[in-house]
Amino acid sequence: MSANEKARLSAATTPSATPTARRGISRRTFLKATGVLVVGFSLADPTKLVAVPGARAQTMPASRLDAWLAIAENGTVTVYSGKVDLGTGVETALAQIAAEELDVPFAAVTVVQGDSALTPDQGSTVGSFTVAVGGAQLRRAAAEARQALLGLAADRLGAPAEQLTVRDGVVSVAGDPARSVSYGSLVGGRRLDIEMTGDAPLKSPPDYRIVGQAVPRVDIPAKVTGRFEYVQNVRVPGMLHGRIVRPAPQSGATLVSVDEDSVRDVPGVRVVVRDNLVGVVAEREENAIKAARQLKVTWSAPAPLPRMEDIFAVVRNMPSDDRVLGEEGDVAAALSAAARTLQATYEYPFQSHAMMGPSCAVADVRDGRAMIWSGTQYPHDAPRGLQRLLAQALDLPTENVHVIYAEGSGCYGRYTTDDAALDAALLSQTIGRPVRVQWMRGDEHGWDHYNTPMLFDLRAGLDASGNVVAWEHQVWSANHAGQSLLGSQTGGEWAISTRPVLIGDDTPKFYEFPNRRYVLHAQETRPLRYGNNRSLGALPSSFAAESFLDELAAAAGQDPVQYRLRYLSEPRAIAALRAAVERAGWEPRPSPKRNLPASGVLTGRGVALGEYGQPQTGTTWIGMVADVEVDSASGQVRVPRIVVAHDCGLIVNPDGVRNQIEGNVLQSLSRALFEEVTWDSNGVTSVDWRTYPILTFADVPDVDIVLINRPELRSSGAGESATIPTAAAIANAIHDATGVRVRRVPFTAERVKAVLAQRG
Repeated sequence: MSANEKARLSAATTPSATPTARRGISRRTFLKATGVLVVGFSLADPTKLVAVPGARAQTMPASRLDAWLAIAENGTVTVYSGKVDLGTGVETALAQIAAEELDVPFAAVTVVQGDSALTPDQGSTVGSFTVAVGGAQLRRAAAEARQALLGLAADRLGAPAEQLTVRDGVVSVAGDPARSVSYGSLVGGRRLDIEMTGDAPLKSPPDYRIVGQAVPRVDIPAKVTGRFEYVQNVRVPGMLHGRIVRPAPQSGATLVSVDEDSVRDVPGVRVVVRDNLVGVVAEREENAIKAARQLKVTWSAPAPLPRMEDIFAVVRNMPSDDRVLGEEGDVAAALSAAARTLQATYEYPFQSHAMMGPSCAVADVRDGRAMIWSGTQYPHDAPRGLQRLLAQALDLPTENVHVIYAEGSGCYGRYTTDDAALDAALLSQTIGRPVRVQWMRGDEHGWDHYNTPMLFDLRAGLDASGNVVAWEHQVWSANHAGQSLLGSQTGGEWAISTRPVLIGDDTPKFYEFPNRRYVLHAQETRPLRYGNNRSLGALPSSFAAESFLDELAAAAGQDPVQYRLRYLSEPRAIAALRAAVERAGWEPRPSPKRNLPASGVLTGRGVALGEYGQPQTGTTWIGMVADVEVDSASGQVRVPRIVVAHDCGLIVNPDGVRNQIEGNVLQSLSRALFEEVTWDSNGVTSVDWRTYPILTFADVPDVDIVLINRPELRSSGAGESATIPTAAAIANAIHDATGVRVRRVPFTAERVKAVLAQRG
């Protein structure tokens, strides 16, 4: 099967191709009457499965969640993945993993993903867990299937299993290739459930033929030819178009009254009022848009918002749960004895996910059952899964809610809670017909759940030789977990996650200073809606820590690379940093540059080191060097080149990892230079691409990538890691070029110009 044929097959099996036929389908029904070997295992046994954050810790019903792959009589393999491809290429990587461990051709594997009725609950698709965790699970399932098939082949061929070899799905007797049988023939039209033993041998990396190869992504052909079906393209019979009418973005206003007569002249429109939710539905989308704009709704006075210019003072003074994240030595005593002390404050603002395509979902809620097509990052039944959230909102049993993943236009945390799916489901349940809700640009920017603003106070002591003798790192941050709009639409508050604040592990602690202390001021109060954004708190934390370390190197009059190496012992961290500076052609010297010109275009370069990982995934290391040009007259910053050295352990698909690194760098560059949510007393004002500018094609730098492959290690993920050091590398490069330090993101022309004016 060619890549194009595989892409067509994948598109043909997406839920929207036959939406009514998929209503209420079970895994057993889906597989019934097909010749397949089904391999499954319990999510409850940690000896047989890599731990999955957020997955239900109990044996899943066999009808939905115990099967991971199926092998048909024709030898094709279907993989069932609870993890979803958000445009990151993991569909291809998962297919590679399965094909490798099964010893079948890559083209024989198709991935079904993110269907609450068909795929296992592997937790949400976040945190670079898909290949690192989901891939590890799939690898074990494939190995178990291979072992079972070898057992069947041994009986069929009359030879011990240890004398058998497998190539492209055909089992042969070693030394006698004429004695062979295909996987498809072994299945023979039977279904066979196999419980995981955990004993199936895994392939050794030197034997890999598919994993580690740059296999073309299976989703790209359909995307570049316009045939790919995003969630925005899903259509079902009898579907209406819906729009939600809301108050000023993030204003906190509540519904007072609705004048339905104000839209009587719009054909085929029906107004829906449900608690605090106001919506319109129509047969034609343009009529729904017109009615939403025309409908007269009275809202209460907006809740007061703090002045935008005061936000970091507000953050500093909000109630907090203070926690020591780590401590070694006696920081206070070391600071008192230091020859010199330095301190600085860094600020990171609200930023939007800025998805290219606004949120969209289709829901069909009738007869006590619900089917929802969504770009959700978590389709399943778990405390934060969309299936459970919708069941709660619709007052339905969870098993009566069927969530089907259909890729959206970007997300990066935006779809951990899919607001459009909630909108569509509530409208559909009220109307009794399928409803498609497409958010408008103002909705997406204005009602996004933004990353929480973060504030950092850093203080350090140096001895007479410029060595760091003490490091104190304090951060103020609220929870990075997503908040559902469910509460606000039913007359209450936003639903608050019960998960702990997700900043603790994001604070860089890999530099080995003799005395160091890390303190988190964990907050729950929120002037605007908070939620997950790519890398959570790791990007802001790296911006603060790596910028401040550069300040210490400058104060000591030392090269910033050598200064970092002095406090590193982790070999992979050292290797990533060295690989980046070697590729960049780094010339050791103190920063900033000497004899800086007073005007014109100033050039400089900066370095930063990043770490991303969790116990479930292992650690990814990123070394980065950024070159900048700063127009001293306008303050405009241009980044012509960024060098990235990336070590994520075993690389499954080098081309896919490069895609991820490039995407991470461009998005984090945009966040560093341009992006900031703005508001006034009435609500959020950054509601389009003019008021919330992002990186354009003219701003794209040359991204030079060094991949460090470590096949002896497990894959640790590439979905978020290269985001982390970008802002710090650019800030350090601006300092190198100008001699001044920008301590607040984004580095807009106005902000940089104001800092340059302080040079005197």
